[in-house]
Amino acid sequence: MAATRAAPPLSLRRLVLGADPVRRAIYICGLVPAVAYFYLGVTDQLGADPQNVLERALGLWALRFLILGLAITPLRRLGGPNLVRYRRAVGLLAFYYAALHLTVYMVLDQGLDLAAIWADILKRPYITVGMLAFTILVPLAVTSNAPMIRRLGGAAWQRLHGLVYVAAAAAALHFIMLVKAWPPEPLIYAGLVALLLLFRLGVWAQKRLRPKRSPQPVPARARA
Repeated sequence: MAATRAAPPLSLRRLVLGADPVRRAIYICGLVPAVAYFYLGVTDQLGADPQNVLERALGLWALRFLILGLAITPLRRLGGPNLVRYRRAVGLLAFYYAALHLTVYMVLDQGLDLAAIWADILKRPYITVGMLAFTILVPLAVTSNAPMIRRLGGAAWQRLHGLVYVAAAAAALHFIMLVKAWPPEPLIYAGLVALLLLFRLGVWAQKRLRPKRSPQPVPARARA
């Protein structure tokens, strides 16, 4: 019996960083702002209220990556570059920043006082909306891998990940409610989310309204 060839060992570098250099670069570049802000915080360069600056910056980057991930498909449909294979990496970056944003709030702002955190969620609507956005992102992040796609099936996986639009809308609303005013920045982000959602609804409506092709009749010679 012929001996089976052993699979080549997976190098530690490939295991940690992955095989795709573009995806690797997306993760490395995407985490640079977080590293920079934490460095500025540790070296006391974030101003008079470093916790608030750090918390807001991380949340803002989470929203930016959410919008960037949602924009990949419209850009491709409008003739832009096809970056669909990197959409999951961008989405995971959004989740990582949202998790860091929440961690700073829970640890630095509330001192891991679970009772105070729960009271905040119930009492302050903007925190309620923010927690809703993060809660939606958790299952999306957990299922952002090939084994989970195979386990759920393509159709169920796509339906689940369609909730990213709800998460993005909740995150944009959270930002508007947080600033308690009407400066242009949160409105711009909310407008971008609204445009992307309208684009998605337009594609869905186009598919629903597209007439179904009736089966072509089989020629008599083919039936004989």
